[in-house]
Amino acid sequence: MSSSNDNSLYEGCKAYQSSVSTSYGYIPSEAAGIAFCVLFGLSMMVHVIQFCWKRTWWCSLFSIGCMVEVLGWAARLWAAICPYNSTAFMIQISTLIIAPTFYTAGIYVLLGRFIQLFGPASSMLTPKRYLWIFCTCDVVSLVIQAAGGGLASSESDEVNGDTSLGTNIMVAGIVFQLASISIFVICAVDFFRRSVRLGYRQALVNGPLSYLVGAMVFSVVCIYIRSIYRTIELAQGWSGYLITHQTYFIVLDGVMMVLAVAVFNIFHPGWLLPTDMAFALPKGQVTVEMDDAEAQRLHSSTEYAGYGHR
Repeated sequence: MSSSNDNSLYEGCKAYQSSVSTSYGYIPSEAAGIAFCVLFGLSMMVHVIQFCWKRTWWCSLFSIGCMVEVLGWAARLWAAICPYNSTAFMIQISTLIIAPTFYTAGIYVLLGRFIQLFGPASSMLTPKRYLWIFCTCDVVSLVIQAAGGGLASSESDEVNGDTSLGTNIMVAGIVFQLASISIFVICAVDFFRRSVRLGYRQALVNGPLSYLVGAMVFSVVCIYIRSIYRTIELAQGWSGYLITHQTYFIVLDGVMMVLAVAVFNIFHPGWLLPTDMAFALPKGQVTVEMDDAEAQRLHSSTEYAGYGHR
């Protein structure tokens, strides 16, 4: 946050003054603002075409996330021209924190689709429970981060204001989000372990589904890297090393989020997920490595009808 007490400097569009630092600790890159607006805008448009074409409406979550990213990077482009404008600063910091939540929500739904394909025995939770639990965690995280951001912003406008409390609340929100993603990863690993024991190993490592699984893992890794970066960045405070050096933000937030969403343009669920429930075990396979309790639950489940040994 800037140390200047001239509030008029943060209204309208004032030219950069070398004697007064900006809220960023630098002047946001105009080239980066244009590049990421274009990249996220293109991904958004392609996602819209894809989910309308294949009628995978839940994939609109990726488009919404891209739209929020465009708003954030447009605000940074605005800040490149008007580096002291407080509205541009608040728009970019709020939208670029929120945007990845839509990507994780899409990934949660995708795992639910996998569970529907492989049957209830492949998961400890139902698809709906996954969605409710982890999306609720994302919403809670966003509320915490928004509250912290609002408090930090209000303090920054005051003479001798203390932004530490608001910053700590924001950090708590991001850590909570990071923890929920970590739990989701554990649940996803459990899903793959169960699916392999049910005899679906070949489906997971070969064929169309393997590409979609790879895309999901890749996207989660990118989001995870970004979340770790954001946690360390805010923990250092508004004058910390990471937050005042733009290169880290461009690479560890901007690039990571482009990769996290663009990978689903290339490996789109509408193309790679089967369109019906006829998902059989490998031909000639008559036994599956599982214990008796799993087998009994598997074959007694009405939800599993249509997946089994044909």
